[in-house]
Formats: sequence, structure tokens, C-alpha cells
Amino acid sequence: MAAKDLEITCPCCASRIEVDLRTGKVLRWNKKSELDEAGKPVVRESDWGAANERVSKRMGSANDKFDETLTREKNREKDLDDLFRKASEKLGPPKVEE
Repeated sequence: MAAKDLEITCPCCASRIEVDLRTGKVLRWNKKSELDEAGKPVVRESDWGAANERVSKRMGSANDKFDETLTREKNREKDLDDLFRKASEKLGPPKVEE
């Protein structure tokens, strides 16, 4: 639990709720049957598998975004040169004052 989180134990059903104080959102909710003797959530094998899958997807999309941004940056100089050329053509040749 982070310093900005609030942990609440329900007096009726003994469920535990963890709330983010800044946003007011519920971060975790566990029934009493899902808690061990120390009051910590019991982690099942399926929980690890689901978490691992989410992280893998996130890493895959991060790599795709990085590659896309790198390609865009490599083409940036060419794109800016094209814009400058078009703007120069639009203005016409420079006027020389004598």
C-alpha cells in the first residue's frame, strides 16, 4: 500500500478495500475468503498469468510505439524540407532592392 492509499476493512463482512486518496478510485477489493491469516490478499496462479499477459501486451505496444516514433523522427527532416520548399515556392523568388 502506497502512502497515498487508504485501506478500509468492512466491519460487517471483513472485506478489504484499498482506495487511492488522490483520485478516490477503488484500487483493490478482496473478500475475507480471499485474504490469508495476515490479512493480505491470496495470490493464485491465474492472477500471475493474467498479470503477465497484461505486461506482455503493454511491452509489445510500447515497442510498436517506439518504432513508429523513431520512423517519424527519421522522416522529420525530409518533411520539414518539403514544407520549406513549398512555402518558398508560394512566396516566389526573393525581391532584390537596389
